[in-house]
Amino acid sequence: MSRDTISIHFVNAALTGVKRMGLDVDNLLSHVGIEAELLRQPKARISPDQYTKFVQMLWLVTQDEHVGFDSQPRRLGTFAMMCQLIIHCKTLGEALERSTEFYRLFGDDWSVTLERDKHEARLIPLIPSDRDPDHFITESILMIWHGLASWLIERRLSLERVHFGYERPNHAEEYDALFFAPVMQFNASRTEITFAADYLDLPIRQTEETLEEFLKTAPAQLLVKFKNTNSLTNRIRDVLKSQIGEEMPTLNDVAAMLYLSPQTLRRRLAAEGKSYQGVKDSLRRDAAIHLLLRPELTLEDVAQQVGFSETSTFHRAFKKWTGVTPGLYRQLHGGFMHNDVL
Repeated sequence: MSRDTISIHFVNAALTGVKRMGLDVDNLLSHVGIEAELLRQPKARISPDQYTKFVQMLWLVTQDEHVGFDSQPRRLGTFAMMCQLIIHCKTLGEALERSTEFYRLFGDDWSVTLERDKHEARLIPLIPSDRDPDHFITESILMIWHGLASWLIERRLSLERVHFGYERPNHAEEYDALFFAPVMQFNASRTEITFAADYLDLPIRQTEETLEEFLKTAPAQLLVKFKNTNSLTNRIRDVLKSQIGEEMPTLNDVAAMLYLSPQTLRRRLAAEGKSYQGVKDSLRRDAAIHLLLRPELTLEDVAQQVGFSETSTFHRAFKKWTGVTPGLYRQLHGGFMHNDVL
């Protein structure tokens, strides 16, 4: 099971369009086990399963794949129709070109453009900034198209550069998992993701049969599935996952496992905006969030399974990580185990 979690920021940002439509946000959230109180906790996080159900619920109630962000609704089934159109393409480049042509049929206000030169290719989303104040749709489209491309070729499409045509947002620390690349720049002239042009020549490895299964959860699942696995932060998380609940290895131990010097590990983590203690804390936090969604486990069980011998110490740490205590977190998510409405 994935131990990653999703920042509550993305829930708040996704609700912008729903609020424009005048829908009852509290009632909508209750159907996926997210209490409105959690929206007021900036450090709060939810599981990928919860976020997937949340996005699916928004599509269902709005009947709009742009969930109220666009002035013209994008009818449900649009993404599925596009996938059925491209599944018989021979190469990724052909599939992406056909996808951009498909979406241009709906107008020029919202679009994704594919550019290619000898060595590099770029996907450039065009989203009206006044309709997307928190960059939710921009981020979502980049993640969905990147995830779709990765699924079509059965491998993660590694990014060379990512440019954002806006200032560094408060939730930018989430971007290393979503858009990790050796170069990430804000305040750029436009938003784009850049990758090696050779990817466009790779064959499509999916079929009508695999597409049918894919569409049962897509595109919501693409918002959480094809995350970065290449950063040092994620390599360290992989090393530490088997150690949760036990004595964690020291920074020097992990550096040796990764064939790095301790100084190099610290420097490279710092370049990613992380620290070793921060990586350990986020891994324990994510594991605790998943375990708290299992009602058969007591708080003492959860504390022990994430490496705390004293429940009181776990309470303090969890509140520092998420803004709420473990007991309140479980209470605020109590409906998730019972309201499987989608």
